[in-house]
Amino acid sequence: MNVVFLSPHFPAQYYQFCKQLKEAGANALGLADARWEELTPAMRDSLTEYFRVEDMNQYDQLVRALGYFTHKYGKIDRLDSLNEHWLETEARLRDDFNIFGVSGNTIGHIRRKSLMKERYRAAGVPVARGQVVHTLDQARALIAQTGYPVVAKPDAGVGALNTYRLNNEKELAEFFRNKPAVDYIMEEFVAGDIFSFDGLTDKEGRIVFYTAHAYSQGIMETVNEARHVSYHSLREIPAALEAHGRNCVKSFDVRERFFHMEFFQTAPDQYVALEVNMRPPGGYTTDMFNYACDIDIYRIWAQLLVQGRNKIDFTRKYHCCYASRKHSLPYRYTHEEILARYGERMVQIVSVPGVFASALGDIGYIFRSPDIGVIREMTSYIHAVG
Repeated sequence: MNVVFLSPHFPAQYYQFCKQLKEAGANALGLADARWEELTPAMRDSLTEYFRVEDMNQYDQLVRALGYFTHKYGKIDRLDSLNEHWLETEARLRDDFNIFGVSGNTIGHIRRKSLMKERYRAAGVPVARGQVVHTLDQARALIAQTGYPVVAKPDAGVGALNTYRLNNEKELAEFFRNKPAVDYIMEEFVAGDIFSFDGLTDKEGRIVFYTAHAYSQGIMETVNEARHVSYHSLREIPAALEAHGRNCVKSFDVRERFFHMEFFQTAPDQYVALEVNMRPPGGYTTDMFNYACDIDIYRIWAQLLVQGRNKIDFTRKYHCCYASRKHSLPYRYTHEEILARYGERMVQIVSVPGVFASALGDIGYIFRSPDIGVIREMTSYIHAVG
């Protein structure tokens, strides 16, 4: 099997997907614009071959690269990056090279937030009222129905980039004066706790692995208000959340892909859809899958693609938590004090690259316990300020 992986070096831990592809018997073919010398030794060792282009945003360069791989290895069987940024590029390349996966005809419902609502409704999941707005008058007409506050976000945006909460007419007018030249969707603000339903499906759309996470707040608040963040996996998934998640997997026709579906919990057993991402959850959550269940999700994914393995046994043994810190905040306890008190619970400590720091903090502590009380205690200790 020939698998092309776009930008395999980003984020840094994703080299493990290529490593496991190679170990499963595939040709792991890397394609990016980074120089070979810039790749880590582990990244280089994980690849069968690497093709460097000058600019990943120049489509003709990507086409030539895939043409080279096809000439040398034969038909390309799969192409992915597991990165939301490249979704549309991937779909176009799959169309042009007849590769299985999300195509140009199906990408709209997983790329555009306005179209996601259709699939959520088909799954029986409530959605926030909203629409794409092009003018100030259209926005005012929507707000006449929803009231303030509203949230404005790029219809095809990534994460919380350029996402805003607007609380009044003054902020609305200011938004339109400075609005980027892309389509924006505006929605009523939904108050609630954020939960995700995350996992991996096989080629027929059957769920192979799944879990759920609870978040301290949304990424919009984390980024725009320079907060630290925490989120943890659940050992037991609420029945209503799991039912919504499973229905959404079917509605979005998720096949041989990771999924990350976000919901607001507005009351016990009541959820409102936020958005869906057909990729692994961001940050270090793939590692958290492993720590929570004592599995290797990188190997599971690779064996699913290469060998068709779609049966795994897993148990959610632990709650696994990510708690970040910002250099700008005056924390009560030092890093050394955290380790002295809770070191045996820590499974990974990460220094977050600058491009992710606004969302994931400058340093991240990943820890686990079967007891949710311990998780909450540790999170409070790490985040204590003053």
